[in-house]
Amino acid sequence: QVQLVESGGGLVQTGGSLRLSCVASGRTFSAYYMGWFRQTPGKEREFVAAISWNGAASVKGRFTISRDNANNTVYLQMNSVKSEDTAVYYCAAKRGTIYYSDYRTWDYWGQGTQVTVSS
Repeated sequence: QVQLVESGGGLVQTGGSLRLSCVASGRTFSAYYMGWFRQTPGKEREFVAAISWNGAASVKGRFTISRDNANNTVYLQMNSVKSEDTAVYYCAAKRGTIYYSDYRTWDYWGQGTQVTVSS
């Protein structure tokens, strides 16, 4: 069992930056593939980025994902944000990397953190 807690969301102006954090419980953090998804009302959860235990990352778009295995934390650095980046951002964990861009294959989810980009 893995519990995930996100933080760092909030209101940011267009063109600004924000860093989201996700802390995972448990002692096997490095065994999990970690990812970020986002969701807006009426739409399916959308893949943003994912990272393996050794730092190999897959990213869709402008953001950067990183992880600190010693502190059970994964980050999403959001630079040059746009209004279309407004969403609830979710941290997720899974074993294995197959079909990683499909939210239905992920095993654990955080509660989500709201990011709102204002013009």
